[in-house]
Amino acid sequence: MTGAERHIVRIGKEEEGARLDAALSLALSDTSRSYLQKLIADGNVCIDGAVCTVKKTPVKEGQTIEVLLPPAVSLTVEAQNIPLDIVYEDDDLLVVDKPRGMVVHPAPGNPDGTLVNALLWHCGDSLSSINGVIRPGIVHRIDKDTSGLLMVAKNDKAHMSLSEQLAAHTITRRYRAVVLNNFKEDEGTVDAPIGRDEGMRLRQAVTEKHARHAVTHYKVLERFGKYTLIEARLETGRTHQIRVHMAYIHHPLLGDDLYGRGKNPFGISGQVLHAGVLGFVHPATGEYMEFTSPLPAYFEEVLRKIRLQAK
Repeated sequence: MTGAERHIVRIGKEEEGARLDAALSLALSDTSRSYLQKLIADGNVCIDGAVCTVKKTPVKEGQTIEVLLPPAVSLTVEAQNIPLDIVYEDDDLLVVDKPRGMVVHPAPGNPDGTLVNALLWHCGDSLSSINGVIRPGIVHRIDKDTSGLLMVAKNDKAHMSLSEQLAAHTITRRYRAVVLNNFKEDEGTVDAPIGRDEGMRLRQAVTEKHARHAVTHYKVLERFGKYTLIEARLETGRTHQIRVHMAYIHHPLLGDDLYGRGKNPFGISGQVLHAGVLGFVHPATGEYMEFTSPLPAYFEEVLRKIRLQAK
């Protein structure tokens, strides 16, 4: 295939018995699982030299898997002139402060009005092409109802550097969250693997089955009796990690209708979670950079109401 990128993955003992698409998703962390499944179905994946088109094929220790990534194609998503709160920008990357309620990627039900639509307008031709599609390089995501800082790569070199830092757990990511119930301790760590909840496909869960290592550190900042304001620091970055881990230790996020009680007596729907600190080594200069975002108005209003209630 002309212009294709060739990646070699060697299966270790830990991956023994995993599905082919799951094993590749772990090894090629900057490529989405759905895109890897398409590559498998299209015949772009070989196991020990033989083409394999079945995503559920169990892999074995010692196998060599070859993955061909086709040349990037143009994204069909429309560029939209949507205001962006850009905290930092240069030729390699941006740091964006995403508002609560904005979806990062277009998807069924959210075809436009997303961060990607806004970035396509803002970045013009300065786009990375990770995952086989020319698009603004969303290196990591935060949920629709989570506000705060995101780093965005403007070229493939920057994207790969930031992705490698994420894989090495050297990115600084600290969040503020309001959770239910009081803590006995002042700080702690949740070290529990996260994978898809087989009973509900939209959820993640703490599980040993086809799961990925996940670690969240937390610290109590303020106690309100029924509620607690915490800082959560991500060591890894799994889907819904803070929400899953806090629910797992019986402290679901206030307003989280997927992992918690959902009901929010303070007039706001969705989890109260803000990505307030983001730090990384710049891909070109090697300089460590750290950015902060103050608590947005919705978060401050929830805290005001909780403090009044606690009195």
